[in-house]
Amino acid sequence: MSILVIAEHDNATLKAATLNTVTAAAQLGDDLHILVAGHDCGAVAEAAAQVAGVKKVLVADAAHYAHQLAENVAALVVGLAGGYTHILAPATAAGKNTLPRVAALLDVAQISDVIQIDSADTFVRPIYAGNVLATVQSKDSIKVMTVRGTAFPAAAGGGSASVETVAPVADAGVSSFVGQQLTQSDRPELTAARIIISGGRGMGNGENFKLLEDVADKLGAAMGASRAAVDAGFVPNDYQVGQTGKVVAPDLYIAVGISGAIQHLAGMKDSKVIVAINKDEEAPIFQVADYGLVADLFAAVPEMSGELDKLKAAG
Repeated sequence: MSILVIAEHDNATLKAATLNTVTAAAQLGDDLHILVAGHDCGAVAEAAAQVAGVKKVLVADAAHYAHQLAENVAALVVGLAGGYTHILAPATAAGKNTLPRVAALLDVAQISDVIQIDSADTFVRPIYAGNVLATVQSKDSIKVMTVRGTAFPAAAGGGSASVETVAPVADAGVSSFVGQQLTQSDRPELTAARIIISGGRGMGNGENFKLLEDVADKLGAAMGASRAAVDAGFVPNDYQVGQTGKVVAPDLYIAVGISGAIQHLAGMKDSKVIVAINKDEEAPIFQVADYGLVADLFAAVPEMSGELDKLKAAG
């Protein structure tokens, strides 16, 4: 039983979500391969070869893979699929864009957002915004799956996989890369952060998010937000945590002025410790919080910041 993991990368760095996917794949079998499709991506292939448990790294290096356009990567994966029983990718924007095309071309059903491997053909995935877990059994000869990274620990290093070049397939020519706008921040990336502080509609406006930024800087935390705050224009879309945003599972999640709608809880309820600050004691967020503070955030957050200053001064 051979398993193929599609690496997520930027041609220079192997993304952390790939390591979580490798952990899931290792539960299916030990003949584990990683596909690196990119351009001038040798550094990524080297990093992939050092992941524990990986037996082989396949590298397809061509100009039309530079931005891993879904149509091109899907065609490449389908060409390799005959040698594999399982094809996995992280349940990120890239994985969710590519694997449905792979599944359609192979005429199999895709299994999305896998959070548990029960056996080689049986998997657990959340449905209804995470309120129900569905156990899914696939009879397809090739299982095509996206893996929710927050459900699996990152694979360790120390591996020594062989690296093999595979021939690229022709450019599909049906899509092209136009450009990208990247948000620059000194804070940790949201999905990889150990600590996240998020604000909701209760913040009142975008200017008030500076209160959270002050705490985030002192904690080394990432910034997040509820959909209500994003829709109101308080903060950019890439802050959004929830069913239609980013799914996170940090060591500490601080929810400020967030009521706790089911869509938001779906994106953060697997956090190890959840702290909620809300003046409404009936807010649903308190049902999942490990620690809850019923208070006016405009008094509580500055007080929190002051206490952090005292801790820093005390050494």
